[in-house]
Amino acid sequence: MFTPSSKQIAEVFQDLQEKLQQGFETFSKIQNTAIGQTPKNLVYQEDRIKLYRYTPMIAQPNQVPTLIVYALVNRPQMVDLQPDRSLVRGLLEGGQDVYLMDWGYPQSEDASLTLNDHINGYLHNCIEYLCQQHKILALNLLGVCQGGTFSLCYSAQHPSKVRNLVLMVTPVDFHTTENTLRHMCQHVDVDLLVNTCANGNVPGGWLNNLFISLKPFRLGSQKYVHLLDKLADQAAVEHFLRMEQWIFDSPDQPGETFREFVTWFFKENRLVKGTLMLGGKAVHLRRLKMPILNLYALADHIVPPGASTALADHVSSQDYQEQAFAGGHIGIYVSRQAQQQIPTTISNWLNQR
Repeated sequence: MFTPSSKQIAEVFQDLQEKLQQGFETFSKIQNTAIGQTPKNLVYQEDRIKLYRYTPMIAQPNQVPTLIVYALVNRPQMVDLQPDRSLVRGLLEGGQDVYLMDWGYPQSEDASLTLNDHINGYLHNCIEYLCQQHKILALNLLGVCQGGTFSLCYSAQHPSKVRNLVLMVTPVDFHTTENTLRHMCQHVDVDLLVNTCANGNVPGGWLNNLFISLKPFRLGSQKYVHLLDKLADQAAVEHFLRMEQWIFDSPDQPGETFREFVTWFFKENRLVKGTLMLGGKAVHLRRLKMPILNLYALADHIVPPGASTALADHVSSQDYQEQAFAGGHIGIYVSRQAQQQIPTTISNWLNQR
């Protein structure tokens, strides 16, 4: 059994002291760790839902605007974390006219809202507004994670409203073998969970802890240990703080929407089975005939690749493309590799159509 000497122990503590001193100096220099800094304007609001337009970066952007639909979990600023790690900025530089739908922070009065309220209510109204403002019949839809699932449902029920559909790390088949969340959800009494929540909404902090538990060491203590080696790098520390700010800003989930999503998708897998109904109308993926770009991450622990690529077997589009990203669920938005690859891929694909 290895037993460190007194000298070795002293050296470890000396190294730790030096790193902490570097950290103190670095933190004293940091003045701004705001996320979502790309200029934008509020153009439409309904209840807690806000629709923003980002300021175009070229004189004549794509005449067909692109609406980003984020998940209800966490905040949409992940697509605009900081200037050098921003999907939004990359799309703007690629000539897109970009809008973002912000679901806001649900309150007790939102507890009874359903999936249909979100998809055929708020999302549909935002799309109608943009089509009227731009005098077009259909726009480009970019769905992110759960927001991609919402976008699939909307596009299947309103195919004439969506010109091009882009999906990022979007779950389609919720019963793939490697889907850890699916296995966890099978053992959850969703009705009991929702019915015992204080204000009818599922706490965002609880959901955030659930996602961290999927990789408890890496997403827990390990990242703070790794931070010690980066304390002298101000840019790295600022990025870390922005990520922490985003991770722990978790809105509550409207209770009824959460109940329906977990039951209909994770438990019953209705989307690929063709049994999903919204607003009394069926959601059939075969109605998706518009061009589709499906981006997925090879190291995704939340939406495994197979859960996304299953889409190819269920759509009727003659212009369907997939592209894999050699990273994870979050890295596809914020890693340096992603900044060089993802926005350009999406912009070029949209500009060609």
